[in-house]
Amino acid sequence: MAEPGQEAADGGSVGVRWPELLVALGFMAVAAVVMFDSRRVGAGWADDGPQSGYFPFYIGLAMFAAGAWTAWVQLARWRRFELFAERAQLRSVLTVLWPMAVYVGLVPAVGIYLASMALIAFFMLRHGRHRLALTAAVAAGVPLAFFVVFERWFLVPLPKGPIEALLGF
Repeated sequence: MAEPGQEAADGGSVGVRWPELLVALGFMAVAAVVMFDSRRVGAGWADDGPQSGYFPFYIGLAMFAAGAWTAWVQLARWRRFELFAERAQLRSVLTVLWPMAVYVGLVPAVGIYLASMALIAFFMLRHGRHRLALTAAVAAGVPLAFFVVFERWFLVPLPKGPIEALLGF
């Protein structure tokens, strides 16, 4: 006889076991990097107050403790099945996740403006089913607005690619 909720595991769903554990371990890894780098720049108390890594170190320590607690709780409940998501729900998430991953990969190669234009156009055409004229206007207008706000008004440079360099941006 299956445990309560086990029948859901056989019906095309995913339990919380692995997602919770992997996120907790990833969180702990990021926290370890924060703590290590904080120690590198100085995480103690100097004559004039806290060193530059003092607060980041303790934030990293809290992050590490939270990740360790989550991992421990998940390992303690490992035999019990709890529903994380149905497979159809995961497919819906992946339809958004993979374009975002491509976008992140494109930013260093082509710059944030062209990558943003492509991402906006993709989502408007694929998921929004908007007309081409509206898609082109929004896909060009949003990065242009960000360029004006960040690069011109706030003087904060955003990652640019070879096309922007050719255009003199």
